[in-house]
Amino acid sequence: MNYIWELAIRAEQAGIPQDKLKFRLAKSYSPYMELSNENINFRDVEPEVEVNPYYRFHEIFKDLFHPDNHEYEELRQVLFDLVIHFLTWLDRRQGMNKRDFYYRFILNDLKNGIFGPEIRDKLRFFIPSEQQILAENIFLLYTTGEMIGLLKDTIQRIFKGAIIYANYEKQDELLFYLDYEENETNKAKLDVIQQLFLPIKFRTEVYWTYHFGIIDRYETMRVDQIALY
Repeated sequence: MNYIWELAIRAEQAGIPQDKLKFRLAKSYSPYMELSNENINFRDVEPEVEVNPYYRFHEIFKDLFHPDNHEYEELRQVLFDLVIHFLTWLDRRQGMNKRDFYYRFILNDLKNGIFGPEIRDKLRFFIPSEQQILAENIFLLYTTGEMIGLLKDTIQRIFKGAIIYANYEKQDELLFYLDYEENETNKAKLDVIQQLFLPIKFRTEVYWTYHFGIIDRYETMRVDQIALY
């Protein structure tokens, strides 16, 4: 990461609110980098971030921290933090396209209960990157109407390694195998995904942790690790 907008996005993905980030003038910095961490290859977001404001914003900050000015240092630091937050906000919106705005509108609708109070209440179980997946696929649902494909895509992006089987012989049925613990968080996530993307005529069976047995598939026929269908 080198730019403040990259840091802001990484913080959001990690579930860190933007107002928890605190930007400080770097004590020492490279003239070729905006973020001035000691480890230039850092990936984890720290709440306090040192910034070289002269990398891109010299005209804004050139007089704020003049070396001969020792007055109101605390006030100037607070002002610096506020201005960097504002510049970060501008940075992120300059890189947005029309779809990004649609995604934000959809996320706001989810959070405000437009899709129902149950989905609104369970949205807290999704981390920000997973909420983004929901918004992207709801948008695609509006534009394509493809429910089954988007149901599969959403489950497999949120539950890595998930397998979905379709049974059309006797009824419209989907079988979900999720190699995850059956806990409140995972059940809530799956419930929201089904409410948003599952066609009404389909019924589902969910298998947590253990796969149901399939003849001639050794990995599904292990003793004490088989779920019955």
